[in-house]
Amino acid sequence: MNGTVSSLPILIVNVHSRCNCRCAMCDIWRTPENREFPPAQLEAQLPDMMRLGVKWVVFSGGEPLMHSSLFEMAATLRARGIRITILTTGLLLARHAADVASNIDDVIVSLDGPPEIHDRIRGVPSAFERLRDGVETLRAIRPAFPVTARCTVQKLNHADIARTVQTANSLHLDSISFLAADLTSTAFRRDPVWPLERQNSIALASDQIATLESQIETLIAQPDPVLADRPEHLRRIVSHFRAHLGLTEPSAPRCNAPWVSAVIETDGSVRPCFFHRSVGHVGTGTLSAALNGPEAVIFRQNLRIDENPTCRNCVCSLHLNS
Repeated sequence: MNGTVSSLPILIVNVHSRCNCRCAMCDIWRTPENREFPPAQLEAQLPDMMRLGVKWVVFSGGEPLMHSSLFEMAATLRARGIRITILTTGLLLARHAADVASNIDDVIVSLDGPPEIHDRIRGVPSAFERLRDGVETLRAIRPAFPVTARCTVQKLNHADIARTVQTANSLHLDSISFLAADLTSTAFRRDPVWPLERQNSIALASDQIATLESQIETLIAQPDPVLADRPEHLRRIVSHFRAHLGLTEPSAPRCNAPWVSAVIETDGSVRPCFFHRSVGHVGTGTLSAALNGPEAVIFRQNLRIDENPTCRNCVCSLHLNS
C-alpha cells in the first residue's frame, strides 16, 4: 500500500497532557507533566491542514476542557469550515457549557456504566452527577446539541452493559458506543507497556466472558435506538477478551486509519493512530512533512493491518472510503 499521505480528512489533537479523572484503565492521570498543545503551533499548521483537506478535528487529551485556549483554537478551525469534536470526561462540561455550545460542533462523553459503576471506574466521587449536570446545562443552552457517549468495557463494568445503555437513555444522549479496553499498546501514556498482571486487572477472566457475551447478545436481540454499534462490532469486544486469554486468535478490524487520519500529541509528536508509536513531529516543520517523512512512509509501506500485532489486538477501527 502507498506509504505517502496527500489527504487527511481526520486529525486528532491531544491538547492537554493531564486529566481530571483517575481511571483504572488509563495512565494519563499519572503523568507529572502539565503541558498544553500551543495555539501558535496550531496556527502554524493551518495552511498545511487546508492543503491536506482536514475536515474534522477531534480535541482529546487528557482532558481537552482543561486547555486554557481551547475555544479560541476551536473558533479558528471552525472559521475555516472544519468540524470540531471534543472527547471529554464531562466533569467540566457544566462550567464551560456556554463556550462549548458556541464553539464546538459535538461532544463525546465517557460513560463507564450506571452511576455507581461510573464513579468507581473514574476514581472521582460524584463523577456521574457532574457528567449529568454538564449534559443538562449544555442542553439548556442548545437543546439539540449533539452529545454521544463512549463506554470502555472492562472487568469492572462487563456485567452492566445493558444498564449502561439504560443510563445513556436516562441522560437523553444521542447515542452510545462500546469499545473493549486496550490492554497491550503504548496508548494513553502506558509506556512501557503494562505488565501482564496489570493487564489482567482490567481484562476479563474466563468465567466473566460468558456474562459479557450474554449482555451483548441481549442487546443484539433487543436493539435499543440509542445503541450505535453494529452486532459484529459488539461481538468483537467479546472476541478481544477471549484472545487475551489465548482462547482464540486475535484478529485485526478493517481499518485504514494511518492513511486517513493522524494523532498529534501535546509535545508535537505525530502518531499514525492512537495505538501505534510516533512516526514524526510537527515541532520544527509542517504536518505534511511529519506525515511523509522517511520513518512515516516506511511504516505505512510495511504495515499489513491483518498481520501487525498492534492492529490484531486493536480495540478500535476507522475505515473511510476514498
